[in-house]
Amino acid sequence: MSNPLLTEGISDAIGFLGGALVGYWIGKLLGLNIFDSGYNAASMGGILLVGLGGGLGLQAAKKWRLSRRKEEE
Repeated sequence: MSNPLLTEGISDAIGFLGGALVGYWIGKLLGLNIFDSGYNAASMGGILLVGLGGGLGLQAAKKWRLSRRKEEE
């Protein structure tokens, strides 16, 4: 893509969403459902995993962009 801001925005969105989905499915495998009624330990654990996954996915997207930028130089 020629627009660096568009590349940044799309890669951040994909990284965050992908990481959040991975965190959600790991939580489901561990029996932690973010959609349980109330804020019990299972739902809080699931929410934590989704947040961590989203953050890690965002960091992975930033590292990917940095590696592409180094390749172009």
